[in-house]
Amino acid sequence: MPVNLNPPVAEQLLPVAGVTLGIAEANIKRENRKDLLVISLCDGARVAGVFTKNRFCAAPVIVAKEHLAQADGIRALVVNTGNANAGTGEQGLQDARSTCAALAGLLGCKSTQILPFSTGVIMEPLPVAKIAAGLPAAVTNMLADNWFDAAAAIMTTDIVAKAISRQVEIDGITVTITGIAKGSGMIHPNMATMLGYIATDAGISQPLLQAMVTDAANRSFNCITVDGDTSTNDALMLIATGKSTLPEVISQDSAAYRALLEAITEVAIYLAQAIVRDGEGATKFITVAVEGGRCEEECKKIGYAIAHSPLVKTAFFASDPNLGRILAAIGYAGVDDLDVAALQLYLDDVLVAENGGRAASYQETEGQRVMAQSDITIRVVLNRSDVNVTLWTCDFSYDYVKINASYRS
Repeated sequence: MPVNLNPPVAEQLLPVAGVTLGIAEANIKRENRKDLLVISLCDGARVAGVFTKNRFCAAPVIVAKEHLAQADGIRALVVNTGNANAGTGEQGLQDARSTCAALAGLLGCKSTQILPFSTGVIMEPLPVAKIAAGLPAAVTNMLADNWFDAAAAIMTTDIVAKAISRQVEIDGITVTITGIAKGSGMIHPNMATMLGYIATDAGISQPLLQAMVTDAANRSFNCITVDGDTSTNDALMLIATGKSTLPEVISQDSAAYRALLEAITEVAIYLAQAIVRDGEGATKFITVAVEGGRCEEECKKIGYAIAHSPLVKTAFFASDPNLGRILAAIGYAGVDDLDVAALQLYLDDVLVAENGGRAASYQETEGQRVMAQSDITIRVVLNRSDVNVTLWTCDFSYDYVKINASYRS
């Protein structure tokens, strides 16, 4: 079961003016499950996004980036689960464009005003006919308060839907932000096998919207890992409808920009952490804090060496304080001039190692106490300078292997 993660409450997910959402059962992989989502946007809405850096990126990623680069304005997003449309060559590109054309015909807009997204099994042809047949139902049931069902419709191996709303007051005006995401396995930055959609009724200029989604992603979805595998299909999209009465945000130096960025990042961090808490087979949620580094790069090298180590992750699953595995990971992280005698390693508040070895005060019973918890923090204090980085990961359990061994069945 997910680690300290409750399902969203439908009544707590706030509509965003200018956004409606429709869901359908297109029977893409399995029958009787929501697997198709349409997010319709008002005229004048702006959309920005960040995508996977996997060179084998999926056809919908390629097409979505092409459509975003055009000046037509985006009117809708279409998301299918059950099939990734990745590793499908030229036919996959044609299928993604056909999906856009089918939805555009229903909405009365250009196909280039549609952004396609897919998630599921790689290297299988996209069942375009099933998607096209399901689109009319999704368009028919589009509602402003459909965020709860939308979060469920994009799930794959997720156990719990992931959604959250926040409101922030800026210059006396209440601005609404609502977001959903999916992801459970094949999670690693640049970005992860995740899809995320965050919408606000604020008006934000296109360049600032792109800066905002990039910054928010770097502080959230690019700080998580479940298994170190970077997906072919990741995307995080930020939508600004401009339907609030707040004047359009056009300067990064403005208080409004900073307030919006913090609120949107808060939503993104919640969704990113929810993905890790719902990691495939996860039983522990682990925060890896690397403090006192000289630069962000070296802090992330050390953080990810720990977070990716199967030996570290399996020890946490077993609640076994075999903490020399963490020291080994720090040592092979690739920080060549690291002075291991100068750093300290903590589990929560328990000092585990210092002066190059086990701390004199460390008692294994204290390590066992911390490792029995479901939420654990690993702190590595480098004592080199003042740069800090925080990452989030989970353990490896038997269930991770079972889930991925039978993913296609």
